[in-house]
Amino acid sequence: MIKSCFSLILSTFLLFTSHYSYAEKDITYVVGAGGTYRPFEYENTQRQLEGFDIDIIQAIADVENFNIKLINTPWDSIFASLNNGERDIIISGITITDKRKKSVDFSLPYFPAEQVVVTQAQSSITSLEDLKTKTVGVVNGSTADVVVSKVLGMNSKAIKRFDNTPLLLQDLYEEGIDAAVSDVGVVKFYIKMHPGKDFNLITDQNFEPQYFGIAVAKGNDKLLNNINEGLKKIIANGTYATIYAKWFDENVPVLPIN
Repeated sequence: MIKSCFSLILSTFLLFTSHYSYAEKDITYVVGAGGTYRPFEYENTQRQLEGFDIDIIQAIADVENFNIKLINTPWDSIFASLNNGERDIIISGITITDKRKKSVDFSLPYFPAEQVVVTQAQSSITSLEDLKTKTVGVVNGSTADVVVSKVLGMNSKAIKRFDNTPLLLQDLYEEGIDAAVSDVGVVKFYIKMHPGKDFNLITDQNFEPQYFGIAVAKGNDKLLNNINEGLKKIIANGTYATIYAKWFDENVPVLPIN
């Protein structure tokens, strides 16, 4: 009799936990991501989204036991798509700022979105201050453009502006400029794709520390908690390091997640 009761209780427990697990995995969140910011998110030849951000949100979904549906979402409408309920999550190289925190809730930081000075390997440049006497390249209208304009002057003829980072770094390689300033992630990906080009990457304390975050609608605490817990898990189990090395290099950053 005791054995039968135990079997009945065990069967009921297994049925309940199986149903609960299925129900959780059956949840699908719609994720908005841009398709034009390589290597974080971009469309491949099959018009599917891929990139560092895509791998990160998929890894988080896997350890937190939910599904995601990715939708290519233009930057100019990505925040609106979250706030009007068309997207549950947005991840698109979004810098965490106080202004944006007023309209969305951010996850813990998942990527250091810092600026770096890039030089030829044999260059004597070691800091942002050294650029005052150099010709410096930036992507037009970028954060780097703002930073370098403060150092050299907005209308300085020593600033050379480019439409994108590949053009910028190609000009540096060809010694058309003395240095470049750009986003560390984009630079590292370029170097990974062009191993024959030997560049130095220089950080500087004058660059403001910034981080990318994953955003959800204000007040969606359950989903935000799942994302944060998932991020912590993939960092702890080594998945984050594997993804980082895939897109950038082995110098995996230490994130402020505590």
